Amino acid sequence: MATVYLGLGSNLGNKHKNLNVAIEEINKRIGSVVSQSDFVVTEPWGFESENSFLNAVICIITNIPPISLLQITQQIERDLGRTNKTSSHYEDRIIDIDILLYDDLRMSSPQLTIPHPLMMQRDFVMRPLMQIMEQDHIRFLPKDDNEGCDVQLDINHKTDHVYE
Repeated sequence: MATVYLGLGSNLGNKHKNLNVAIEEINKRIGSVVSQSDFVVTEPWGFESENSFLNAVICIITNIPPISLLQITQQIERDLGRTNKTSSHYEDRIIDIDILLYDDLRMSSPQLTIPHPLMMQRDFVMRPLMQIMEQDHIRFLPKDDNEGCDVQLDINHKTDHVYE
């Protein structure tokens, strides 16, 4: 069984409901959700929008391999109403599910890179991640620098964001 951290975000519709339904579907289709961060309100990253995001990170235990996991998370996104997922630009979305970490796996393929290549730059990922990450899982984090993210890699760090 693998320990996997997933990042979730929504900035359209009923954001709380979108995240909660996604978490329920992940629990049903992928594996047991063993921890969940608070929901964090953040501004869009990488594009302009009037819609703020609601973000969270969950930790799951699963026996599903990474590429299959990606396919299932993308199906959950589609089932919840996500119409397209582009790699060329960011846009408003009803739900987004990103694989952040999969045990200590390092992989890069045309479909998937683990650890998530931008996670260390994204405060909206790192703050909730640090809220739930187990001490012995810190070794899963990328070894490169965390430039652009003001979160210290401290397992006791608690976010000071406003919660919705």
